[in-house]
Amino acid sequence: MASSPHHRSLDWDRITRPLVAMDNRWPSGRSTGWHAHPRGQLLYATEGVMVVHSDAGSWVVPPHRALWMVAGLRHNVTMSGEVLMRTAYIDATAIARLPAASCVVNVSPLLRELLVEAVRLPMEGALSARDRRLLALLADELRTCDTVPLHLPLPADERLRSVCSALMERPDDARSARAWAATIGVGERTLQRLFVQGTGMGFAQWREQARLLAALTAIARGEKLIAVALGCGYASHSAFTAMFRRHFGVPPSVFYR
Repeated sequence: MASSPHHRSLDWDRITRPLVAMDNRWPSGRSTGWHAHPRGQLLYATEGVMVVHSDAGSWVVPPHRALWMVAGLRHNVTMSGEVLMRTAYIDATAIARLPAASCVVNVSPLLRELLVEAVRLPMEGALSARDRRLLALLADELRTCDTVPLHLPLPADERLRSVCSALMERPDDARSARAWAATIGVGERTLQRLFVQGTGMGFAQWREQARLLAALTAIARGEKLIAVALGCGYASHSAFTAMFRRHFGVPPSVFYR
């Protein structure tokens, strides 16, 4: 039986070269299962959208963006649409000045082509001078990438996690901060303080981010924009579009183009 893409990635973790790259094709709806890598991982899809849940929070990774994950972060990747994934595993102890925290980054045309070419390199034996320069340039490009606000942090506080889980499950739930505070037996001010301490965001900002990521996932599934807007708690298509433009500078109808 052929090994699954996930098992292949675990095998490639054992290669001693400090930067290695691979590609995999995943069907829509498939998940990798929860796992972690001993190296940092640059996760990029030339086709499809990846939804990544981790112990540090969640990300939606659309085309033209990539997710940098630090070594050892436990995560699960779910595919929205058929995904052609290109992954670079990078030993941050051997290659310096990589991002210190997990983040979504914009993928420049140069970085995209470097990842495509890195996949073609032989995994065994010495690299040519040209191939060594290619991998060094790939690392340089990663160091200079702009980040994109596609992270939804999760708090450690179990009371707050129950609120966050409910809002992620039902992003259209419009209950106020006071009402949510009552569900965990605290006052509204305490809830706001817990959100800032646990996620770095106030309640309203965190809920808007949760709605944004839910919307990106729904758009990737091909849902109509009006249904996405209402399903994420917005009263109208125009209100949803205004929120989307504020975050990304473009309307949702062109985000994935």
